[in-house]
Order: sequence, then structure tokens, then C-alpha cells
Amino acid sequence: MSDDRSALDPWSRGEGAPREVMRIYLDNNATTPLAPEVRDAMVACLDRCSVGNPSSIHSAGQEARRLVDRARAAVARCIGARPEEIIFTSGGTEADNLAVLGAAAAGARRRVAASAIEHHAVLSPCRHLADAGVEVALLPVDGEGRLDLDAAAAALDAGAAVVSVMLANNDVGTIQPVAEVAALARAAGAVVHSDAVQAAGKVPVDVGALGVDLLSISAHKISGPMGAGALYVRTGTRLTPLVFGGRQERSLRPGTENVPAIVGLGRACEIAAERLEADSVRLARLRSRFEERVLETIPGAVVNGRDAPRVATTSNVAFDGLEGELLAINLDLLGVAVSTGAACSIGDAEPSHVLIAMGRTPAQARSSVRFSLGRDTTDDDIDGAVAALRQAVAALRGGGR
Repeated sequence: MSDDRSALDPWSRGEGAPREVMRIYLDNNATTPLAPEVRDAMVACLDRCSVGNPSSIHSAGQEARRLVDRARAAVARCIGARPEEIIFTSGGTEADNLAVLGAAAAGARRRVAASAIEHHAVLSPCRHLADAGVEVALLPVDGEGRLDLDAAAAALDAGAAVVSVMLANNDVGTIQPVAEVAALARAAGAVVHSDAVQAAGKVPVDVGALGVDLLSISAHKISGPMGAGALYVRTGTRLTPLVFGGRQERSLRPGTENVPAIVGLGRACEIAAERLEADSVRLARLRSRFEERVLETIPGAVVNGRDAPRVATTSNVAFDGLEGELLAINLDLLGVAVSTGAACSIGDAEPSHVLIAMGRTPAQARSSVRFSLGRDTTDDDIDGAVAALRQAVAALRGGGR
């Protein structure tokens, strides 16, 4: 009998699984590798309270409740909130939906606003509201992906009940003026939400300093598990739930909590807070190294949003005359994992709505590839990625420029 477990265990390797060719992972904006410390915390949770329901009064249930409460406190510390202001969700998408739809339903005004470069987890709820007769204003950005504050002020003056502006964009990494938007919202009596899924763990996030009422984060973007996220709800903010049932999560997100995933989110937040400064400095250096070498050695390469403040992890590059999706496939064959944008949009025939909103033509948008660095990225990864990129671009250009 073979000792190779993969030959016997269908969960270890799927039917038709790809060969082990990937060496360099530069798609951390899509998801990050699970940190060993997070995995250990989740396994310990499964060992200690595999049968405990956090709502039960017996000792097993109270042990599960203690672990959930500890994770809630860790998430709160990571973003400068109070534990009772944290609502656990299944991820960033659910948190965004609860924020936008819940705040809109709780408000008296039938008008919402959001930046044109929001993730689909915000834009799709906005479209749903528009179909229901709510007026939706999409706020423009400039050529670097920065929000037009005058447009935001105009939308709020017109009576928007809710405004949603992400803290960092997932496609190009541009950091948005959320604190300024929140100040405008407060003056107009509107609720302000920020999708901080791509900002948490990369830049300091303090809900008090930002002045937001609602803020979303996701575990798997900060080396935590998939299927866990959180929504910050400032004390006193009115929110209508999307689902109904028990009284878990202040009745805003009923249902039995996913304790191991919540524990993983809490531990990921602790690690992100501890490593924030060191990771940011190191990754900014690596991204600069990457962009400088690409621009020096590959004619026709342009970094989207290069002149705006960005999170250190993200570099979105357009390659003149090429199809970004085809380039990403060729890089994968060379052992480098990248993407052309948000993972939830892969396969969409439309070019990136973010780049279109920034004024790029459809051809320019389709020629762009996103390289997103992470905690495990090394100098060797950067050098290897640049070498593979040069090879792939040369091949697609027929050995020319």
C-alpha cells in the first residue's frame, strides 16, 4: 500500500488538481495565506469546545462564549472600537451588505451615496436599493482613484441618508479621505460606512479618528480564515437586520456563531496590530523595488494610481497592447500568481469598473494586472516575478518590445 496520503484522501488534492508549479504568490488582495498562529488558535478552539454553543448556559457553552468574547475584544482593539460595537459576520461581503442595506432601511431619507470605485459588495446593494426606488449617487474619482470631495459634499447636501466610501481600494490600493467624508456626513446628519477590508492590517485603522458609524473588515485578507468578518457599529447607530432569528450579535446577525472562525479572526487581528508598522515599511520597500524594475525594463508599462497615497501591498500595472487576463495566465504557467482585479469579478467580460471610473479606456483597463504583496513576500519573490513578467510580456509581444 502506498504511503502517499494524497492518493487516498480526496480532500488533500482534488481531481485534476494543478501541478505544483506556483512558486511566487502575488495575489494577497484576493486572499492571504492562513497564518500558522491563527491555525493553531483555531485547532485549539476545536479541541476545547467542539460541542459548545455560545448561547448555552452550561460550561461547554460558556467556554465557547468566552472565546467569542475574547475575539470580539481583539477585533475591537485592532480598530479602536469597544467590544460591544463589533458584530461578527461571515465576511466582508455580508458586513458591507448589512451596513448599506441596514442603514438605508433604518433611515427616513431615500437616498444613498457611494464612491464609484467601491467593491461590488457595496455597489450591488446600492443597485438593489435603486431597483427598489431609492435614489443612488455614485461619487466620481480622479485619474489616480481619489474621491471627489466636492461631489461627496453635494450628495450629502442633497439629503443622502447613507454614504459609503472604502478606506483602501482593492484594485489599485488608493487610500480614500474617509475622515473628511465622515465630517461632511456628520454635518449633514448622514450615516457613514467604510469598507476597510483592504486597509485593515496595512494602514492604521481607528474608527474614532475616522469618525465613521460603520466599518467592515474580513479575516482572510489579514491571514485569517475564510468565512469570517466583522462590522463595527458605532453605539447609537440605527441598523435594520437583513436576517431574523435569535438574539445573537445584538439581533443584527442572528444564528449560532462560527466559533473557530471567529477565534481565527481575533487572533489574526492581534497579529496584524503587532506587525502593522514593520510589515508596512518592508512591503512599501518591496513594492517600490517591483515597480521601479518593471518601469525600467518593460516598455509601455504604467502604474495605475502611482501618484496617490496607496496601501503598501498593491501595484496595478497596465501593459500597453496586451490583454491583462492572458498575461495573468502566462504568469501562472511561469509560477507567479497574480490577478486582473477583484476575485469576485474574475470571468466578468467587463473591464475593471475601478479603472474605468479613473478615466482609463476599456482597452487600458483590460491591459492591467494587479500584483498584491503580503506578509510572506520576499526580495527573491519580487526579483522572480519581474523576471517572469519580462518573459511573459516578451512572449505575448512576439519577442518584440
